Amino acid sequence: MNKSVGYALLAGLAAVVVLVSTAIFVGFGGTGGSWGNNATHQPRDPAAPAVSGQWVGTWSAAAAAAEPGTLDGYAGMSIRNVVHSSVGGSSARIQLSNLYGTRPLPVSHASLALAAAPSDPTAAPGTMRRLAFGGRSAVTIPAGGAVTSDPVRLAVPQDADLLVTTYSPSPSGPATYHPYARQTSYLARGDRTEDTTGAAYTEQSPYWRYLTGVDVWSTEAHGAVVVIGDSITDGITSTAGANHRWTDFLAARLRTEPGAPRYGVLNQGISGNRLLVNGSRFSPNNGPSVLSRLDRDALSRSGVKAVLVEIGINDLLKTPRQYDPEKILAGMRQIVSDAHARGLRVTGGTLTPFSGHRGYTAELDAVRRTVNATIRSGAVFDEVVDFDKTLRDPWSPERLRPSYDSGDHLHPSDAGYRAMADAVNLEHLRRAAPASL
Repeated sequence: MNKSVGYALLAGLAAVVVLVSTAIFVGFGGTGGSWGNNATHQPRDPAAPAVSGQWVGTWSAAAAAAEPGTLDGYAGMSIRNVVHSSVGGSSARIQLSNLYGTRPLPVSHASLALAAAPSDPTAAPGTMRRLAFGGRSAVTIPAGGAVTSDPVRLAVPQDADLLVTTYSPSPSGPATYHPYARQTSYLARGDRTEDTTGAAYTEQSPYWRYLTGVDVWSTEAHGAVVVIGDSITDGITSTAGANHRWTDFLAARLRTEPGAPRYGVLNQGISGNRLLVNGSRFSPNNGPSVLSRLDRDALSRSGVKAVLVEIGINDLLKTPRQYDPEKILAGMRQIVSDAHARGLRVTGGTLTPFSGHRGYTAELDAVRRTVNATIRSGAVFDEVVDFDKTLRDPWSPERLRPSYDSGDHLHPSDAGYRAMADAVNLEHLRRAAPASL
């Protein structure tokens, strides 16, 4: 079955499931939010179905920076973000962020739909849903703040593209965005939020704006694994529009392999990101350090059951370069400590080879190898995934294997990303109690 036919079948199924679901769902009310410090905690979610289930993250992206040239935001524009689900559910909600805004962000209209076809701004028939926030269609997000929508009934399939559209009627800004989406999204002039056709969406964009998460209510998914890291996790060299980041391949394994934990996968990679140092005014898109964003971007996500970390290369490559392996290891141990305080285990990845890259030096590679030896010893993370061993050339281990090299000698190819996903021991993600280190 090809993708286009599959999406058409999913759209028809979605319409049927929505009709059936009205018999088993209770009424909606409140925000239903559970994201970070802005969440409203309630003893029972009024959107919960009569059968058991839970809110699980199916997609996420880290708010990386303020988009250049958007001091007044996107007044009078509809932004249609295209995102890809990892797990499915019977209802959904979204999170919008104004983290880097300096003024309140007015959103007068927002919607959620299934895409009619991959990367297509046209909505699948019968799937367009208007979103509300605390029972109102309009919401104003304060500068630095975030908001979670009320849930809507929508049969969200696993492994499918979703359309999340917002409209801002007046100036705000700058826009909070994720610059390396590897996915085409769209813009239209005027309020085209609930347009089911994509005809008005004539402007394409390689960014995700304002949207940082999508949750689904699931009776099948057991939770979510959050992956936090840099451009390798962001998938900066993966094929655009193909969902070939290593986290996408991991999501496919979790969906299909017998006995695998049925987890959503949340990608919280930021290209250029570092463990210890925030992005500077010279590299604002690199985002805040993993240590400073860990709680917001990983530990507080919906349904999180496990954390997977891939970080450290940019601490070596970017100025000021980190030549002390103990500082990198201390930062990694802090991640584990913070996760353990939330009852979460952490799987940590070894640092990957980069000989041949313009930033390579033998001295930096010695730091990398020292960090990796300590990680492999079990003295840092609860579990280890050896990305270095997986990706390196066996004949020249300081380099990426040629078939896994995207060409810049730092970032993997699609084949390399698949190999990274295959290297993860899925049983490690299932274990619940923190280990004693």
